Amino acid sequence: MTALGRPQFLLQFSEVLVKWRRFFNLLAAQQGKSGMDALEQKLELEQLKVRCVYRTGLDFESAIFIMFSRTIDLLDWNSLINDRTKISNLLVIPNVENGQLEPLLRKFTVEEEKQMKRMLQRVDVLAKHAVDNGVRLMVDAEQTYFQPAISRLTLEMQRIFNREKPIIFNTYQCYLKEAYDNVSVDVELSRREGWYFGAKLVRGAYMYQERSRAEEIGYEDPINPDYEATNRMYHKCLEFVLEEIDHNRKANVMVASHNEDTVKFTLGKMNEMGLSPTEKKVYFGQLLGMCDQISFPLGQAGFPVYKYVPYGPVNEVIPYLSRRALENRGFMKGSQRERSLLWKELKRRLLNGQILYKPVY
Repeated sequence: MTALGRPQFLLQFSEVLVKWRRFFNLLAAQQGKSGMDALEQKLELEQLKVRCVYRTGLDFESAIFIMFSRTIDLLDWNSLINDRTKISNLLVIPNVENGQLEPLLRKFTVEEEKQMKRMLQRVDVLAKHAVDNGVRLMVDAEQTYFQPAISRLTLEMQRIFNREKPIIFNTYQCYLKEAYDNVSVDVELSRREGWYFGAKLVRGAYMYQERSRAEEIGYEDPINPDYEATNRMYHKCLEFVLEEIDHNRKANVMVASHNEDTVKFTLGKMNEMGLSPTEKKVYFGQLLGMCDQISFPLGQAGFPVYKYVPYGPVNEVIPYLSRRALENRGFMKGSQRERSLLWKELKRRLLNGQILYKPVY
């Protein structure tokens, strides 16, 4: 999404969302509910009522309205893309001391407002184009200081465009400690509102950058402590979405992974749940030229498999590919195994006279 306009807007929007999340977590902690999974953090209204009235001096209904009603505008896609709505009026945060909403920033200039609005309108054009052409639109994940805004905007598109089938997919980076909370909260929202949940699950690509920034600025490292923890998080998120598919057949998931254990885990769970590949609820994706020994058998067995093709000028694509190489460094170490599999298949074809062998699907 940062390619579509002014990244500064995503940064500012993310700051608003993070501060709202912290405000909620503060209220939850005051009710002794810190450390729970996101879906378990349900505020007791009576306790909240006392605090709101005490802090604001207003009756409960007025206090709640002041603190939360403006977020409805913030979360409304049509408001965000409407030329008549000023985005700067939506970027407000709660003051922890008095519960009042305060502007995060100075008012944007007319040109800044236009730049941000154009960015959101471009996203809207892409989403409508995907709907018109019957294809899925998968919104990529980026750094954590952009991601809250990217996820929020993607969620708003899902509310609009995923009413009849999953068109818009959000991407969840499972190397983040909060990945499961993010997935479970979004799935729950899709259940309540009746739209189709679509997720692409990845491990993540910005680990070193995220950790160095956290150390430099002085906040908690958002990344799981090690690769095994990330694997467990990936499988936890994946199992949750598969259970949602098994429950109502409305969710879809793209398993974007080069990890053989993850693919085997997915196939095992699908078999347990009776999820058939012909239902096309679970997709697999790998980069073109990587892990063909995973992609081809999956495709031959009838699973929807996609080969991801980075497209663009070499000087712009190389940084992306270098991040993929870092992300998949464990796989790169195992490239010798893939070469041995290729040699084994070549020898088999030569010995059996099947040089032009075509597999039976």
